[in-house]
Amino acid sequence: MQINLSKSFIYICLTFIIQSCSSAYVPNAVNTPLFGKKGETKVAIHAGTSGIDPQVSYAITNHIGIQMNGSFFNKASQVTGKLYDHQYAELAPGYYTKISEIFRFETYAGFGLGKLQPERENELWDINSNINMSRVFIQPSVGLTNNIVDASFTTRFAAVTLDQDDINRTGMFIEPVITGKVGYKYVKAIFQLGLSINLNNDDIYFMNGQPLLLSVGLQINVHKLFNL
Repeated sequence: MQINLSKSFIYICLTFIIQSCSSAYVPNAVNTPLFGKKGETKVAIHAGTSGIDPQVSYAITNHIGIQMNGSFFNKASQVTGKLYDHQYAELAPGYYTKISEIFRFETYAGFGLGKLQPERENELWDINSNINMSRVFIQPSVGLTNNIVDASFTTRFAAVTLDQDDINRTGMFIEPVITGKVGYKYVKAIFQLGLSINLNNDDIYFMNGQPLLLSVGLQINVHKLFNL
């Protein structure tokens, strides 16, 4: 009973925050690790407008980091009646540096692949066939971090390609995002809010993209928790 109530609570929360319009492109939560030095490892999970988004990031050197992110929502039509079911994964290496003891700059460039399943057949997509999605992106961020609070501003520039049978479209998006994290040095709660600005107003295949990035989540600073 407790498990069913928990699932129902999650679906109610997602229903409240998802604002989609039969969205084919659903932007995932932005990963902003704000590394300070080699060996830092951060694991996070978001719930929001893109469904469930796990994130893992690792500082390979004192200036090079890498992040692996995912996004999935397999019961979207039951919750919203509009959002497409989807599965998506991406990999993004990047550069980071300490501007001062608490201020950081970072930029990551990545590539992702995914599949989307239309909820119903329409003039654009066939319900009997998955939509294949690929995305290349770059996301510079500036922010501050300490043991209690992280705050950052990111702008993600994305080129998204949707492909189904003989339909192939590529669209451009700009996605400014504000991220706040509050807690203690081991674990922090996350709140993220942003926009996905469609630069393809003349292309009907991208007109109904999800315009809002909104999520809450939890980040574990693994290197501090286990004293790595």
